[in-house]
Amino acid sequence: MADMVLNASIFLVTFAIVVFRFFRRDRRWDIQRGKYALRFFTSQSNILCAAAALLMCFFPQNRFVWLLKYTGTAAVTVTMLTVFLFLAPSIGKGGLRQLLKGSDLFLHLIAPLLALVSFCVFEKRGMSFALSLAGMLPVVLYGPWYLYKILYAPEEKRWDDFYGFNKGGRWPVTFAMMTVGTFLICMGLLALQNR
Repeated sequence: MADMVLNASIFLVTFAIVVFRFFRRDRRWDIQRGKYALRFFTSQSNILCAAAALLMCFFPQNRFVWLLKYTGTAAVTVTMLTVFLFLAPSIGKGGLRQLLKGSDLFLHLIAPLLALVSFCVFEKRGMSFALSLAGMLPVVLYGPWYLYKILYAPEEKRWDDFYGFNKGGRWPVTFAMMTVGTFLICMGLLALQNR
């Protein structure tokens, strides 16, 4: 029951936030505003985790759904730790406060913590090393796509380097750090699952 409450909360609040981002302050629907919000790994990781959380409410014993929840949990954990260890320090004074205000408090902190508690406490099933590598997929897929969009996409479709991952041409180092960091997160989740 507790796990269903956690999963339902993750889904409902995330869904509300995502829908809200398609509206302007004058409460008018704005598809471009919503599409802009969806380019961020924060949005994508939380949507993945929320979708998996919803499925866990209905199919808690399904192995594929459980693996999807694991992948979503790993992804939002990457989001949370990136905020605390990379983005907030790069912004400087007041950076963490800025990244944890409004709906970002839920997406950057509360949802990842709820997902971690749900997955590591109530959804323990044991996991192999090979299976744990599935948790790396969101970062491994998003990274090259992000690089393409900030450097190689047609100019009218190009993104700003909003994460600063290519600042000073340091993309290879940043992506390597993100990949290693994600691997360590997966190993941590693996250890907690097999405890």
